[in-house]
Amino acid sequence: MILQGGKGKTGNAMIDAIGLDADDTLWENETFFRMTEGEFAALLADHADGADIAGRLLDVERANLVRYGFGIKGFMLPMVQTAIELTDGRIDGRAIGRILELGQDMLAHPVHLLPGVQQALEALEGRRLILITKGDLIDQERKIAASGLAERFEAVEILADKSPESYARVLFRANIAPERFLMAGNSMKSDVLPVVELGGHGVFIPHDLTWAIEHACAPDHPRAHRLDGIDGLPALVARLDSADA
Repeated sequence: MILQGGKGKTGNAMIDAIGLDADDTLWENETFFRMTEGEFAALLADHADGADIAGRLLDVERANLVRYGFGIKGFMLPMVQTAIELTDGRIDGRAIGRILELGQDMLAHPVHLLPGVQQALEALEGRRLILITKGDLIDQERKIAASGLAERFEAVEILADKSPESYARVLFRANIAPERFLMAGNSMKSDVLPVVELGGHGVFIPHDLTWAIEHACAPDHPRAHRLDGIDGLPALVARLDSADA
């Protein structure tokens, strides 16, 4: 899904376009999943301990990614399945209702920008910026609108998943050569590895609570970069441009 936003300018530079992840790169996201997971564990405390509940839930989420995809709805359904399995089907309707309420609360949660985001985007003004996120279409559209950041991007891409093939399609539509593209985000698996594989630059900006499914080993590659925070991104882009001068 593509949403058109504001327009960026191009110039003579090594990096023609910059892609930015959304959840846990521009705004808080995983924090709310962890809070909900804690309430879910409390709901099932009579049936298993917290670690067992969290482990079972992660296994169910992983097994159902192809069916449900990423996002809050893909989290709610595994919670229901996990609750049924851990209670041998004895969980009552009120508890299932509470699980649904937890997910609905997440879908209504306000958007909180992470530190340094506004400053970094201001410093990158004039560059071609593309917001590239994945997950549930309706929820991602809601968060993008609530963030107030849409106009800073030339385009917004909401993908079902982030793979080399999906990035290649994004770059083809935007007429961007992979070697002149940089993608930054908090997921090594989704924001760095696929782009480096395509020939672009991937920038890992870690978040304390990145989802376990998004973890991956960092590649030993000159086009793979790491920053402590998004506020360092403009300087990195400037260094890459000057290295090509």
